[in-house]
Amino acid sequence: MFFIGTDIGTSSTKTVITDENGTIISSDVRQYGVLEPHPSWAEQHPDVWLDAVKSTIRNAVDKGGINPGHAAALCISGLYGGSGVPLDKNMEVVRPCMIWMDRRSGRLSQSLRAHIDEKELFSVTENGIDSYFGYTKLLWMKENEPELWKRTEVFLPPNQYVIYRLTGQTVMDKTAAGNLGGLFDMKRGIWSRKMSEMLEIPLTKLPERLLKPYEIAGELSREAAGELGLLEGLPVCAGCVDCLSSTLAAGVTGEGECAAVLATSLNFGVIHSDMSPGPMYITMPYVTEEPGIRYTYGGMSTAGALTKWFSEQFSPEQWKIGEAGGIPFEQLEKAALKVPPGCEGLLILPYFMGERCPIWDSEARGLVMGLSLKHSGAHIYRAILEAVGYGMRHMVETLEEDINMNACCKLTGGGSGSRLWNQILSDITGKTLVRMPKGAEAPYGDAFLAAYSVGSVQNFSDIKGWVKEGETISPAKEKSEFYDNYFEIYKHLYYAIKEDMHRLAGLG
Repeated sequence: MFFIGTDIGTSSTKTVITDENGTIISSDVRQYGVLEPHPSWAEQHPDVWLDAVKSTIRNAVDKGGINPGHAAALCISGLYGGSGVPLDKNMEVVRPCMIWMDRRSGRLSQSLRAHIDEKELFSVTENGIDSYFGYTKLLWMKENEPELWKRTEVFLPPNQYVIYRLTGQTVMDKTAAGNLGGLFDMKRGIWSRKMSEMLEIPLTKLPERLLKPYEIAGELSREAAGELGLLEGLPVCAGCVDCLSSTLAAGVTGEGECAAVLATSLNFGVIHSDMSPGPMYITMPYVTEEPGIRYTYGGMSTAGALTKWFSEQFSPEQWKIGEAGGIPFEQLEKAALKVPPGCEGLLILPYFMGERCPIWDSEARGLVMGLSLKHSGAHIYRAILEAVGYGMRHMVETLEEDINMNACCKLTGGGSGSRLWNQILSDITGKTLVRMPKGAEAPYGDAFLAAYSVGSVQNFSDIKGWVKEGETISPAKEKSEFYDNYFEIYKHLYYAIKEDMHRLAGLG
């Protein structure tokens, strides 16, 4: 039997196909971009995701020479889709999806704090108020695009939109419901009518059928099966938010275990069974079936997005590779290796799309401080890598005050392939990081969920038999002590210029 895992990410969709032992048989990926019609706005059209899912599954099936009759199940995860995909009564897309990165509801969120009881909201949802959360984006649409709001019958997360197109079933998984914030009763695992009334968001605009990630949402239609090169009736799991499938792919299943997912953004989270310690964090149900198990994390708004931005905008032409001018991360890393820690007095605040944990400021902006004529592009690139390290340390220190966690952290996501970046993160945070091998990412976790859904594996702990841990990276004491001074400046800078940041954001 073969299991298909597909992850719809912010910058690409990737599919892997595994056998019953977790061996990757084949894979495929498709890249795409984010629409940014205004500063701090971020949208994607859902049909881009649908096309990417179809092509990567079909290509992976062809590459692996998979007999369609031997494919046992499919699971699709997705980026946190913010507002979700708005669909009309004919299930046609009303407008592009406002994704997690979108910060347009910042001022609305500030107003919301003055008009509702945030403590009551947190007591039910275990999440707070911020433009990150999908429910604030729903309210923005209701207020600013009333005609589109009226036309919208239902909002679906990215992966569940694709699942609808493949199966005809309208569902929502509980991790996405929890991550929407504002409306999901975390303890009861259902939508909250009380919060719906308080926020004036009708629950009729959200799927009634809430499923655990490994529960079957539906079966492939004849048309979809033909497009994917698979058989009609193939079971399709409900899936989950992709940071959770990445965490599962790292073998994280028990309380106190933690993982960092280094991708377009950076998430650092821990598994626990207590109520979330406060609205500073983001909490959702974990993918395992134990009742009450939660995943609480802090998230940076940008991480890999910064390295991609720098390469696309500022890399010298001689660093370009390939006829299409691909992103030269290997060349950038070689150049950054020659730059000493601290980049000779250079420091960056990575708030290029506002920031989430722990400052929760949608009007925060990026800053490059300390520039001189001696600094090169390599200095700036390394300073970006270090900025993500400072942001991660800020989250780690905040979470460690409230939740017990293991000293060792699993590291996954596309950024885990950079040895230099991983060492920088370890040196700055002081944490021992275990790099997961290539392939142990979100679609791999999805393939495991597909296997679990049909009983090929019996326990979530079996994932540890699927994936082998990679290199262990320990912090270098001298570098950690050196970075301490930079980190103190990093924390001070934001609060020192916060008001000016907000003024600039208003002018933009």
